[in-house]
Amino acid sequence: MTRLPEPLVLSCASGEGSVLSHGAHALSWAPAGVQPVLFVSALTRTEVGSAVRGGVPVCFPWFGPGRSGDMEPAHGFARITEWQLVDTGEDAQGDAFAQFLLTPQDVSGDLRNLFPREFEARLRMSVGRRLRLELTVTNTGAETFEMEEALHSYLRVGDCRRVTVSGFDGVSYHDKVAGQDRTQNGDLTLTGETDAVFHHRGEVRITDPELGRVLVVSKEGSDSTIVWNPWEEKAAGLADLADDEWRDMLCVEAGNVLGSAVRLGPGESHTLAQVVEVQELPAAGS
Repeated sequence: MTRLPEPLVLSCASGEGSVLSHGAHALSWAPAGVQPVLFVSALTRTEVGSAVRGGVPVCFPWFGPGRSGDMEPAHGFARITEWQLVDTGEDAQGDAFAQFLLTPQDVSGDLRNLFPREFEARLRMSVGRRLRLELTVTNTGAETFEMEEALHSYLRVGDCRRVTVSGFDGVSYHDKVAGQDRTQNGDLTLTGETDAVFHHRGEVRITDPELGRVLVVSKEGSDSTIVWNPWEEKAAGLADLADDEWRDMLCVEAGNVLGSAVRLGPGESHTLAQVVEVQELPAAGS
């Protein structure tokens, strides 16, 4: 199979990252002097047409198996399709950026037939002291359509069993593992396989005592926050994830999925944005 092209490196005084044109897939990011923030499996596939296990896959135009429950490939065709690089440089804030474009003409025929709509999708990635991703979808056709979308961030953590996720207290969510609707009480800690879609618009803070930092995830244009970790048993069945790597990652994703799918009329656009920042963990007793 054809190997993926080399990623585009984005670098500025305050940080560095990289992005693949395959899937407009953010592959890495770290502020200057900080450990890498995104997780990528050592066993990820590196062939054209395959999904990368890690970084920030773009899920579009459906999430998981779609609302029908039978859509393939999982998370849509955007993450396994070559996007067009349309711009790169440094913005007014001094951050390095790249912008990619996807249209139906870029999608192979069999996959395009699964979503027979006219659209433009643009992904803009900027790196510096923070990572900002913006996915803008425009309906360029004459018919209204609905879509799901997510920025499927794999965050690197010291040990997912020790992190604390705050920002969901009192928020309702769908527990996809149990197949039940629930309400979160207090901070979230992981004790097993987690696949939850929170009806949530706010900020999330991931406190990581192992790496001594807090990851702050904020977003715009998003009614869903997805939290995912496969845990030991399910991870063992994933060929592109090493045995113990599930401990090193936590997915916290901005999206619009399930009942929060986006409806776009002709000529309408929607932008989903996600920002990740790193803060030092306060010293004990401070």
